[in-house]
Amino acid sequence: MILIDGKKQSAELREELKQEVEGLKQKHNKVPGLTVILIGDLAPSQIYVRNKEKSAKQVGLKSEVIKYPDTVDEKTVLNKIEELNKDETVSGILVQLPLPKHINKQHVIETISPHKDVDGLHPMNVGNLSSGYQGSIPCTPLGCYYLLKKIEPNLTGKKAVMIGRSNLNGKAMAQLLLQEDCTVTITHSKTKDLQHECSEADVIVAAVGIPELIKGDWVKKDAIVIDVGINKTENGIVGDVNFEEVSKVAKALTPVPGGVGPMTIACLLKNTIECFKRSLIN
Repeated sequence: MILIDGKKQSAELREELKQEVEGLKQKHNKVPGLTVILIGDLAPSQIYVRNKEKSAKQVGLKSEVIKYPDTVDEKTVLNKIEELNKDETVSGILVQLPLPKHINKQHVIETISPHKDVDGLHPMNVGNLSSGYQGSIPCTPLGCYYLLKKIEPNLTGKKAVMIGRSNLNGKAMAQLLLQEDCTVTITHSKTKDLQHECSEADVIVAAVGIPELIKGDWVKKDAIVIDVGINKTENGIVGDVNFEEVSKVAKALTPVPGGVGPMTIACLLKNTIECFKRSLIN
């Protein structure tokens, strides 16, 4: 069984991005800039943002974090986003989710310019992805895609099962798999006989948020399994896949942690650089 090492792959991607940023700096005398808006003091969000900031600086991006208390009113946040949309030194804008209940997530997502939407959640970018046009792709599915392609460069005709249908992961991942000419089935927590759907898959991407849902006897021999789940349990952090069981039958499997997570941040940096490059053309 191949252990899909997200830490190693993300380090390689970050090194490529670092060289690309250096080249852009020499050619255009400026570098891409990423601005993250963090609202409130949720510990996981603070850790994510700190890691994003650190990684951005490592590859040579200009990085800024704007912090607001969780009592901030929605208009203040939307006004700041509008200001950043007009700022030519800002290539990418990310508002860290989740947001306090009094701030409308959809308002925030739609206010970010689609040309600076490094999360790939703006309706225009969602439409571009489903239509096969150029635009930002959500970072986690993009990371999964890169890990998958390292193991199996040619996915044509493969039966792929996506477990989970969120805008952040499931729907976008299904579109990427379709673009690779896979036969894609989207499943979720309410799917009847999920085990049967999984047992026929060449590729399984699990992002449903149920600890160790996917068992060894759900997976056919030599399937590739990408585990997006991060679940806190009494035994520590586990994925949506029972690692011990599935590792005995799968051809390749991502660990949790150390699989998809590191690739998500690397892909955020890539999206920022792509937004910068597209701004040079427009």
